[in-house]
Amino acid sequence: MDELEQIRAEVLTCRKCTLCETRHNPVFGEGNRHAPVMCIGEGPGYYEDMAGKPFVGKSGELLDKIFLACGFTRDKHVFIANIVKCRPPENRNPKADEMAACLPYLYRQIELVDPKIIILLGSTALKGLIDPNARITRLRGQWLEWQNRWVMPTYHPSALLRNPELKRDAWEDFKKVIDKYRETVDPAHYSKYH
Repeated sequence: MDELEQIRAEVLTCRKCTLCETRHNPVFGEGNRHAPVMCIGEGPGYYEDMAGKPFVGKSGELLDKIFLACGFTRDKHVFIANIVKCRPPENRNPKADEMAACLPYLYRQIELVDPKIIILLGSTALKGLIDPNARITRLRGQWLEWQNRWVMPTYHPSALLRNPELKRDAWEDFKKVIDKYRETVDPAHYSKYH
């Protein structure tokens, strides 16, 4: 068993916080295990909790459309993970102790996948990985550096579904990701829309 599979096995039986008491399925993450791009969301929602996979509901459908516009696919270009691996009840924001219990798994995933670019989807991902006091409205669209990786905070797909006016800003953020991908991974990367 390789190291990523070892972490998956640990996550499937994890009881480090109270989220394990209400989850149906932990969501380890999925995608290319050597992906140049890693997307990090908040945590599983209802559909993800039932399926044990990240971003499978309406937010996931929108994220897949964004990937398609970028010329990315989940199985080739991207690995998707979350700040917490188990669904918080009623889709509430994860608590600080829940994030603290789960972050070591995410750090190991990042180390093993070794992406050049990390996309933080939403406020919780930004606060969990970068700074608990960070504001997505202030930092979205700006490149940050974290452990020698390029990090792009942007809006979570669920925020775009709630407020479609944010889609234009989010697309500007993803265009920057495409440019950075061409700069750091593949100069010939094709995107139909940028």
